[in-house]
Amino acid sequence: MITQAITSLLILSGSILILIAAIGVLRLPDLLCRAHAVAKALTLGIFLMLLGLWVYLGEGQSALKIGLAIFFQLVTIPLASHLIALIAFHRDLPRWRQRPMDDHRKKNNRG
Repeated sequence: MITQAITSLLILSGSILILIAAIGVLRLPDLLCRAHAVAKALTLGIFLMLLGLWVYLGEGQSALKIGLAIFFQLVTIPLASHLIALIAFHRDLPRWRQRPMDDHRKKNNRG
């Protein structure tokens, strides 16, 4: 009974966070903001859903596989989001508003 409640809570909260990430991708104005929404909410949402699966299945042969899936999700999603934002930054894609990083570019180009 308690295992089912914890599993339901983890999967429901993970689903809500993934929904928030999807809404953020649709509603946020530029690529850097969208990458931030994906990196934060999607990573935590998938983590919680996989953790719920781990609690549901219990200790066993699948625990290692789910643990590895959680590890790789925690490593790859933020890294991919950061690389996409870095490419957008270097290619000067239009941004929602001027950011303080524009001042750093001017200083680096001078010296």
